[in-house]
Amino acid sequence: MSNKTLFSIIESPAHPDFSTLYKKLGIRDIRLNSVRKANAELKKQLPDIVVAEFIYAYGSNYSGVHISNLDVFLVSLLKFKARARVIVMVDKSERQYVDKLNEIYPLDTVLVQPVHTSQMEALLTDHPAD
Repeated sequence: MSNKTLFSIIESPAHPDFSTLYKKLGIRDIRLNSVRKANAELKKQLPDIVVAEFIYAYGSNYSGVHISNLDVFLVSLLKFKARARVIVMVDKSERQYVDKLNEIYPLDTVLVQPVHTSQMEALLTDHPAD
């Protein structure tokens, strides 16, 4: 049984609920409804795995400075020297923008929505976080 900690950063209704899967795999799931709350949680503990949605910054919510909703969080991961495996889910229409983010902050896996439980299970069991 795993003793891994996973941050689920859930910022939209499109984020699938994998809590049953995480429980089955023995992964402790910490559900956070914003990147701001995820950053605050980093001060308390470091995750082994992060599952989050990529939301492209079209210039309205993120002042045009950031590529996505995840930029600040990924900087924080680096700052805290977290060795978390980062799994990002993205809408097909925004897939092209993830590569820009990946050039700056390496992502482990990018999955195009909809993501099914079987995909996530294969990902977590074939390549468990160390």
